[in-house]
Amino acid sequence: MRRDVLVLCYHAVSDRWPATLAVSADRLERQVASLLERGYRATTFTEAITRPPGRRTLAVTFDDAYRSVVREAHPVLTELGIRATVFVPTAFAGTEQPMSWPGIDHWLEGPHAHELTPASWSELGELSESGWEIGSHTHDHPSLPALADGPLRDQLIGSRAECEARLGIDCRSIAYPYGDCDRRVAAAAEAAGYEAGAALSGRVERGNRFLWPRVGVYHGDREWRFALKASPLVRRTRIGALSEIRAKLSRAGR
Repeated sequence: MRRDVLVLCYHAVSDRWPATLAVSADRLERQVASLLERGYRATTFTEAITRPPGRRTLAVTFDDAYRSVVREAHPVLTELGIRATVFVPTAFAGTEQPMSWPGIDHWLEGPHAHELTPASWSELGELSESGWEIGSHTHDHPSLPALADGPLRDQLIGSRAECEARLGIDCRSIAYPYGDCDRRVAAAAEAAGYEAGAALSGRVERGNRFLWPRVGVYHGDREWRFALKASPLVRRTRIGALSEIRAKLSRAGR
C-alpha cells in the first residue's frame, strides 16, 4: 500500500500583512479543512515522517516562529483538532524585536514591522503543552550549505540544545532556513541528534528523512493552486523528476 505523507510549510498568519510569507487565518482553515475532508490524518512533523498514522498523513508546519502563529494559527488548528509543528530560530525567540534576515528585512521599515515579532519562549511552551512539536530552525537563520563544518555543527547542535533547555522537551526535528540543504547538511543534522529534517520540494532526495519534501504555501496560493500543489500525483512527479536530474548530474560529475 502506497502511503502519502503530505507536509505543508507555512510561515506567518495574518490578513493584514501583504507579504508572500503570510496567509490569512481563514485561508489556512479552508486549506487544512479541505485535506481533512479528503481523508488525511494529521499529526506533527516527526511523527508523520517516522510513524505515519494512516494511509494519508498530513503534517502542518510553520517556519520562523512568528507570534502570529500563536495568536492566529493555533486557535484555528485547535478547532480543527490539529497538532502542528513550529520551527524556531533560537537567537530571536523571546526578544520582542522584529526578526531580520535577507528576504524579510525589507519589512523592517513601515507599518508591518510588528508582523516580524517572534513568539516568546513562554508562548512556545504553551504550544508544546497543547501537543505541538517545537523544532529547530537553527540559531540565526543562515543558509546552511554555505557554512563550513564547524559553524554548521554549531548552528545545528546549539539551537537544538537551547530548545530543549528552554522548553524541557526533546527537540527531534529541524527545518533548514530557506529550504537550503544538501547531503552534507542532512548528514550533519543526523549527527546532531535530530530524527528528521524538513526541506522544500525543490531540494529533496527520495527516501531521505533528513531531506524531506514540504509543500510551501504562500500569500498568492488560491484554492485551485493549493489543490494542485497538494496533489499526490503532482508531488510524486515533481520529486521523481528532480531525483532523476540529480542522479544524472551526479553520474556526469563522476
